[in-house]
Parts: sequence; structure tokens; C-alpha cells
Amino acid sequence: MANSKYEYVKTFEKDDCLLPSTFIVVRIDGRGFHKFSKAYNFQKPNDRHALDLMNAAATAVLNEMQDVTIAYGVSDEFSFVFGPHCTLFERRESKILTTVVSTFTSYYIHLWPIYFPATPLSPPLPSFDGRVVLYPDVQLLRDYMSWRQVDCHINNLYNTTFWAMVLEEGKSPTQAEEDLKGTFAADKNEILFSRFKINYNDEPEIFKKGSVVYRNYGSGHLQSDEVADENEGLGGMASKTQKAKNRKKRAKATIVIEHIDLIKDDFWSTRTWLLPGRLG
Repeated sequence: MANSKYEYVKTFEKDDCLLPSTFIVVRIDGRGFHKFSKAYNFQKPNDRHALDLMNAAATAVLNEMQDVTIAYGVSDEFSFVFGPHCTLFERRESKILTTVVSTFTSYYIHLWPIYFPATPLSPPLPSFDGRVVLYPDVQLLRDYMSWRQVDCHINNLYNTTFWAMVLEEGKSPTQAEEDLKGTFAADKNEILFSRFKINYNDEPEIFKKGSVVYRNYGSGHLQSDEVADENEGLGGMASKTQKAKNRKKRAKATIVIEHIDLIKDDFWSTRTWLLPGRLG
């Protein structure tokens, strides 16, 4: 950029570089999605087409942004995780956040006709906001992911019971809400089974556990030295040669969507390339 007398205005820009050696989590949420889902007649308590569209948009983000290691989504939210060695955009918060949000939103709109072919988009249009949170170690990141999945279960059990009362018993939303005040998980399970013959355990896993999106490197997984290399990410800790190797590996990897338990150790211990370091 050519120098000019006006260049001094750059000094007003805020330095928003994120702390190094921390996991970066970008969580996006649908803006006004209660109104939006009502306008487009999303099925209650869960609309499978809407959830599949969210997953497709998240998959597109992983395709576009190789620095994302794993993502987790439920309802109208998605969390995208960047490794501690990520140097994307020199770790500038505003650049990372806006790129994730805009990429997700653009693909959500682009892919909409595939999942809702009979319902073209018109105002109100979908939009998403986002935030960035940093976690300094693996355990804290796992606790964050566990928190989101526990919330998924709690909210889905409540919503499944609530909407059964409204749609099948004809209760008003206010009546259903009043009936569920003070109830525990066991109470809601009993209501579902005794009054609606719904066994909550038989509900689709995507509703109960949400969606995990990550890169799968094949049945052989990665060898121990490759795990170490992959954990370096595409950031400054790796050499230029290693960065190039990582890009090639990630480009060849298959992005998968699973509805699986993130809280127990099994998911992480069998996919060691997702997180650096060890617990404990």
C-alpha cells in the first residue's frame, strides 16, 4: 500500500491477536431462529432437514478452513475448534470469527434449496452471530465440548416432552411449561413413556447427542509420529515442509459426521490426532 498522509488512521485499529498456545473455539448461533424456524414451519421438537443443513454448512467450513480440527453442533449452534498452534490470520480474533461466521452463513443459504426444495428463502433470511473463547488445555476444551453435549441432552428431553404435550394432548405452551416446572429427567422420561408411549432411549442419536464433524484419516488412522505432526497443525510450531505435508493429509481426509458420546474417553482415545497433549 502506498504511503499517504492519511495512513495514520491505521493507528486506531485495535490489536486483537488471540493468546498463543491456546485452543480457539468459535461458537456461532442462529440470530432470531425462534422466529425464523416458525416462519419456515420447522418440525417440532426437531426438524431433521434443518439439522442436516446445519451439518452440511459446518462440513463446508471444515473444507474451506483446514485449521479447524473438530466441530460440534446442536439445534442452531455450532462450535469450531482451532488447535493451540494455529496461526491462521496471525490469530487475529476479528478475522477468524468473521471468516467462520460468513462462511457458515453463505453455505447455509447456498445449500438451503437441497434440504428445503419446496420452500424458497425470503425475508426473514437466516443469519448467525458468533463469539470466540480460548481454552488453555485439553481438559478444559473437553469440558467445554461435554458442556455443550450435556445441554443438548437436557434441552432435547425437555423439548420432546413439551412438544408431545402441545401437539398430542392439545395443551397450550403455557400449560405445558407449567406442567414441566420442577420435573427431573426421570419425570420427563416417565411422562413420555406413560402418556405418549415414547421411549426416549429410542429417539434418534442426532437429537440426543448432537453432531460431531471431524476429519477421518482412514481405517489405519495416523501413526504415532504422524499424530505429533498433525497436532502441530498448520501453525508456527511446524516447519514449512511439515505444514505442506499436513495440508496434503487434511485435503485427502474424509470429513465425517457422527452422533456420538463426546464426554467419555473412548471418542478421544481412538482419534488421537484431534487433540494434542494428554489428560492428567
